[in-house]
Amino acid sequence: MAPYRHFADKEALLAAVAEYGFRQLTARFTAAAAEAPEPRAALTALGVAYVVFARDEPSLFKLMFGPTIETKSAHPALDEAGCACFDALRNAVEAAGFVDGENALNDVSLACWSLVHGVASLIVDGRLADKVAASAETIATRMTRLLSDSLAALDGKKAAEHPNLQQHALRRRRRGKLADSSADQ
Repeated sequence: MAPYRHFADKEALLAAVAEYGFRQLTARFTAAAAEAPEPRAALTALGVAYVVFARDEPSLFKLMFGPTIETKSAHPALDEAGCACFDALRNAVEAAGFVDGENALNDVSLACWSLVHGVASLIVDGRLADKVAASAETIATRMTRLLSDSLAALDGKKAAEHPNLQQHALRRRRRGKLADSSADQ
């Protein structure tokens, strides 16, 4: 009963726990991105970090994303932590250079999140154990690379079809190299 002295009700207590979970997941994203050698590898590392977090913390993962907290938006700190976590993913998608424009960035970010969330949920729910004989890290790496390679292929195809896009892709690659070299300094 001691925790209830600090929270208005059970939902407020659970919201604080879920907020903690989002902050922990964001910290894992930050660490994974920092260790990656380049932006596309960082995006894959975030996907792996997401799946491993779910595997390591299944109850917390289910609380964060499940229906237990009925009105998540009624808890500003939880909402802020969830948005910060998604923004870390969104920033990684942007840095990977697959997209231009806000709508495409939002769509690709949602696709990346959907992919890793689906994989994580299947692992947490024990739905892959009899179908895939691989670790969570291996599955997440393969799936995120598949998506990343597909996005890169689409980006290359668009550039080949449209000369203006070729120039734009070249500028994006140069920007990425400049950002990489300034980060090294």
